[in-house]
Amino acid sequence: MTHTLIIAEAGVNHNGDLATAFKLVDAAKAAGADLVKFQTFKAEKLVSRVARKAEYQVRNTEKESETQFEMLRRLELSESDHDALIAYCRKKEIGFFSTAFDMDSLQYLHSLGITIAKVPSGELTNLPYLRKMAKLFDRIIISTGMAMMDEVKAALEVFLAAGTERSNITVLHCNTEYPTPMQDVNLRAMLSIREQLQITVGYSDHTAGIEVPIAAVALGATVIEKHFTLDKTMEGPDHRASLEPAELAAMVNGIRNVEAAIAGSGFKEPSASEKKNIVIARKSIHLKEALEHGAVLKEEHLVMLRPGDGISPFEMDNVIGRRLNENKEAYHKLSWSDLI
Repeated sequence: MTHTLIIAEAGVNHNGDLATAFKLVDAAKAAGADLVKFQTFKAEKLVSRVARKAEYQVRNTEKESETQFEMLRRLELSESDHDALIAYCRKKEIGFFSTAFDMDSLQYLHSLGITIAKVPSGELTNLPYLRKMAKLFDRIIISTGMAMMDEVKAALEVFLAAGTERSNITVLHCNTEYPTPMQDVNLRAMLSIREQLQITVGYSDHTAGIEVPIAAVALGATVIEKHFTLDKTMEGPDHRASLEPAELAAMVNGIRNVEAAIAGSGFKEPSASEKKNIVIARKSIHLKEALEHGAVLKEEHLVMLRPGDGISPFEMDNVIGRRLNENKEAYHKLSWSDLI
């Protein structure tokens, strides 16, 4: 059975507080996620000091006058924070993961021994960033929010040209709006990515619920990424578009159930669990009324009743016209030995 890699995206929902980050690790572990992912960046390497925030960031932080730089500066994780989180994840037996948003952060995550890297949607067209990632990391996950297919293909080619094995790359369909309106999800684009680029695909979800990532797994996603928080009412840019712990657990459970449901042989045949119900649920040919020895059976003599351990109703045409070899009571379940 295929195991979908589920990435619980803590992101910056720790609000710059290590204790909160630890609680996020606990919640991701309790929910059954494979990895808990944070974000590694230095604000001055990521955004200019005058860059404005996105509309959703203004709406969710309720600080219209604050610049994106000021917001991100509050949300940075220090090197000691990273060390503490990696140790805590190891203790809790859940994988630590982080997305680097600048060149130095790529190098830093590599120095920590991390071998998997993720291209965030905003860096998809950042050629020097992509080339450096390709040199440093063996396994690549690419998010594609806001992208045209040609841009996705161009980014993929950077990694392939650098020698990254195609089998070590997963491309995530994504929509960069928080939360994403359902009518903008366009989940079939994930299938187009797989077919046109001949690549393993997944889905990074920013909708408000859990049904779309579960549907994505049913369609073939091998990686699911989803933001989560301890409390959607907390102040911060991503909390309102994140799942709370119970919702995250429900999503993971739903995905695991779908994995099991689509893992069958593909042959249409009775399953092991339902075979016992065949006799109970199906019907057999019975006599509708009492008939004497030698009676020639007609359709009006017959009724189809449970259980299904006698002659199948599909054999009705082969029963009509046969004669009884002895007297039979009404509702007798016919067998071939009753007929001559």
